[in-house]
Amino acid sequence: MAPTLTASPLTRKAGTSWPETWQHCLAAAPEAFRDDRVLNLWNAGWHADGRALPATSPVDGTPIAGPPRLDRAVARQAVRAALDQHRAWRHVPPAERRARVAATLDALATHRDLLALLLVWEIGKPWRLARADVDRAVDGVRWYVDGIEPMIAGRAPLDGPVSNIASWNYPMSVLVHALLVQVLAGNAVIAKTPTDGGVACLTLACALAAREGLPVTLVSGSGGELSQALVRAPEIGCVSFVGGRDTGAAVATAVTDLGKRHVLEQEGLNTWGIWNHSDWDTFGALVPTLFDYGKQRCTAYPRFVVQRDLFDAFLAAYLPAVRALRVGHPLAVVHPDDPYPDLDLGPVINAAKAKELRDQVTEAVDRGAVPLFRGDPATARFMPGQDTSAYVQPVTLLDPPRSSPLHHAEPFGPVDTVVLVDTEAELLAAMNASNGALVATLSTDDRATFERLAPQIRAFKIGHGRPRSRGDRDELFGGLGASWRGAFVGGELLVRAVTQGPAGERLPGNFPEYQLMP
Repeated sequence: MAPTLTASPLTRKAGTSWPETWQHCLAAAPEAFRDDRVLNLWNAGWHADGRALPATSPVDGTPIAGPPRLDRAVARQAVRAALDQHRAWRHVPPAERRARVAATLDALATHRDLLALLLVWEIGKPWRLARADVDRAVDGVRWYVDGIEPMIAGRAPLDGPVSNIASWNYPMSVLVHALLVQVLAGNAVIAKTPTDGGVACLTLACALAAREGLPVTLVSGSGGELSQALVRAPEIGCVSFVGGRDTGAAVATAVTDLGKRHVLEQEGLNTWGIWNHSDWDTFGALVPTLFDYGKQRCTAYPRFVVQRDLFDAFLAAYLPAVRALRVGHPLAVVHPDDPYPDLDLGPVINAAKAKELRDQVTEAVDRGAVPLFRGDPATARFMPGQDTSAYVQPVTLLDPPRSSPLHHAEPFGPVDTVVLVDTEAELLAAMNASNGALVATLSTDDRATFERLAPQIRAFKIGHGRPRSRGDRDELFGGLGASWRGAFVGGELLVRAVTQGPAGERLPGNFPEYQLMP
């Protein structure tokens, strides 16, 4: 009898442990890192203030650096210092601003792999997606560096710095990208590190920017503690927020009451409708890409609205695709020198979120949802004995009950829901379940059907059989309904949102007093 072959246990890729990664940070930016913590950046200097909270990596529970949370009084000092920086920076000639931002981009590109590795450890991004996050930030801002002059012609920086409060899922391609474009447009900038992850990656990126003389402030703290300084302070010229609707609603109330410039990107239930559709090969090939980073992104598609007559064909294309998803530890390899594993998703942001998702799924099934697919943890790529508490295997549910959060809200994790419909009216009602979304897609063979139905879907971007994304360079971005408040962004609109134009200018966006589409 031939001997039974057993798979070799996985191990961590050589040179990627958290202590090694931290040592690289200390070497790359010693001014911003200490042996046991990161520092806050304000008044053009690094400060060992704030109480550093303990933190663990969602990857395997390894202790990592936590955010050094400032109190309200120090945050106010930081904002006042940012105003002084702003008043000086707004007079720096555009050519010099371009040169300094370009030098920052070169430095970010030099440290690309370290920034990506920090994203793996801090927020659990698979390696391929972590590098893409860094690349999108660098390449996207280079587009603005090359074309900023006509965008700022006849415009001026704001009266005060731009305050940025963003979620943890895209520290580079959303937050750092926004900071650098805002600086390029003539503003000083303030960023609050997300509470749930990304503080070391943002600290390194901001250290590289500060070395080039960019007016960047980076602070940590709870939203409740710092909102008075970062949202309501009179020094702030604009508030840019990316996050959930509950927190976003509080920010929206504050900035509206104060008449302050704002850009508030909020969540929505992005939906994918299927009506009179037959190109299942294309659809099946797209399904795995929709699970990138465990659907922890603002343009994820967690809801499929399917014509009942096509449900069997939908399952025949969808189920093989989700069964093939690759889940696991983003640094686990067979041999230490192997390439990074090519995964579709790693952990969600933390164990608490994983438990929340599992509880929501259990409750939905108990109340009548039908489980169509559940991933098997035994097929995931885990190392022996590793902590897997932050991992959620992909799940698909049919018809979640209306009482479930999975019916009307974005789960922000690898949980899909399917709703069956019989009429076009039902299709549209189901696709508009969250009162506005950032993106949507309708798969239908007939172009005329798409063009007739698409204007009735409450999403800013609508794809015909293809997913839509936040976009890069000249692609605009915004949201309809409750998914967006304030100025739209993307391309020239991002610059217009953080600069002053002619008297009486109405920016494209979703404001209390008007909505203006680009």
